[in-house]
Amino acid sequence: MSQTVVVTGASAGVGRATAVAFASRGDRVGLLARGSAGLAGALAEVERAGGTGLAVETDVADHEAVEQAAATVEAQLGPIDVWVNNAMATVFAPFHEITAEEYRRSTEVTYLGTVHGTMAALRRMRARGAGTIVQVGSALAYRGIPLQSPYCGAKHAIQGFTEAVRCELLHDESPVHVTMVQMPALNTPQFGWSRNKMRKRPQPVPPIFQPEVAARAIVWASQHRRKEVYVGRSTVLAIVGDKLASAAADRYLARTGYASQLTDEPDDNNRPDNLLEPVDAESDRGMHGRFDDKASDGDPETWFVTHRGLATAAAASAGAAAVTWLARRR
Repeated sequence: MSQTVVVTGASAGVGRATAVAFASRGDRVGLLARGSAGLAGALAEVERAGGTGLAVETDVADHEAVEQAAATVEAQLGPIDVWVNNAMATVFAPFHEITAEEYRRSTEVTYLGTVHGTMAALRRMRARGAGTIVQVGSALAYRGIPLQSPYCGAKHAIQGFTEAVRCELLHDESPVHVTMVQMPALNTPQFGWSRNKMRKRPQPVPPIFQPEVAARAIVWASQHRRKEVYVGRSTVLAIVGDKLASAAADRYLARTGYASQLTDEPDDNNRPDNLLEPVDAESDRGMHGRFDDKASDGDPETWFVTHRGLATAAAASAGAAAVTWLARRR
């Protein structure tokens, strides 16, 4: 049965891949983003995938704009079943080189954009007693790294905000479900259009995954009542490792965190960026970034997380077979 889905940050990267993934199931997808050319490209891909799309130019930092976008989607596509909060903007630099205005804008888009989307979705879902909200998180919601303090701070905030809202829904015995999908490094246009104050071009910390990997996990999470979904073995290692040895991780990242996030290519710090205005307003930047040759389209850890029951049963069956074999040998 087809659903009505809203995806923020839908013009590129994970948001665009997610919109296409939902469309491939025949869903109706509301595409929210700022860049008109990117939205047009995403809408075309959604329709080619077999879905019905609606592009709504929206700055998620503006609460009233998000509320109006939600009303537009419901008026044209029907009641919203799934809302995916994915939009983000950031500054790639040491904290002491980021201005208060830059920090505020990044937080308004990445954190408050998620708050605004959740407000708009819950206003409708609570009244109907149905719906799922998916927060697109990151391993950096648990483990902060250098040069990305605005992004890490926002993702940590989203994590705490989501837990609080989830508890309130449980208290009210609401069937509305809120989940968070924690992402690894992904090959998206983020690293080519985020504001950068380093002299070198930034890159995601390997291993790098294609945005389609993230999209599949988001669609899966929207259909299963898990509190969290970890995507990629690197996400699991970062989160678990920080719980076991956080101080050691601090020292390790102090030594390696700069070099691992920078290429050898010089960057023009005066190039257009998407912090204040979209850079895909005139030309579509597409779904992928510039790391296709380094990015993987699959991950065993993600398969295990989304097939936990099957994997557990297989492991139990293998264990029983081994015990039987040993017994016969004896």
